[in-house]
Amino acid sequence: MMVTAELAVILLNLVLVCSAYFWFYPRVAGADLRKVALFDVLTTALALLIVGSKFWGSGQQFDLVFGNSNWFWFTLVTYLILETPLALWYLKRYGIHKS
Repeated sequence: MMVTAELAVILLNLVLVCSAYFWFYPRVAGADLRKVALFDVLTTALALLIVGSKFWGSGQQFDLVFGNSNWFWFTLVTYLILETPLALWYLKRYGIHKS
């Protein structure tokens, strides 16, 4: 089975988001919103670094629902789409409220 570039990026994002919210954040950030936010920026940057190391300068186009995009925007948009429900769940689970 051939894995498309889009599927590879989505699977990477899924692994990173699930690892972050189910394993890493509970162990190192807990209910500290500042730590969650900091580690989330770092996790997002890791996704961009990994995908960028493969597709930077390649000219590869990625198919988003609204049209084609480059690797950066495809990675960022799909990461945010996958992350949003888990982030909301995590905030509720740990009783994190912005003060």
